[in-house]
Amino acid sequence: MPRKSKALVLDSWAVLAYLGDEASGQEVADLITSAHENRIPMYMSIVNAGEVWYILARKISEAQADSAVADLTGLGIELIDADWPLTRIAGTFKARYRMSYADCFAAALAKDRKSDLVTGDKEFKQVEGEVSIRWL
Repeated sequence: MPRKSKALVLDSWAVLAYLGDEASGQEVADLITSAHENRIPMYMSIVNAGEVWYILARKISEAQADSAVADLTGLGIELIDADWPLTRIAGTFKARYRMSYADCFAAALAKDRKSDLVTGDKEFKQVEGEVSIRWL
């Protein structure tokens, strides 16, 4: 019997690659399609969604950033609030590793939900022993 695929946590790196039609963006699109076909949950921390928003707002416009974040939920990506238990896990990662605080939330969500973290950001190499990573 084949192993059931884990849920997916998308990091801002993966989402920005997808939204920006970058080389890895097609891989992200394929993962999203496969997740829909196989009913695999997809998550993103609200902190990482905020990171996507501010990057797009700076580069393009606030209206486009609003639209892009709305598109994420339209794709079936559930935005997860940063409650205390999740923030505590993120804080632990930040205390142990030299990572951005936003990246710590992506790692924390993947750990908490026992999900695969989808990213191409090499900063996550530090947490490979604690979080399952699906590299782009």
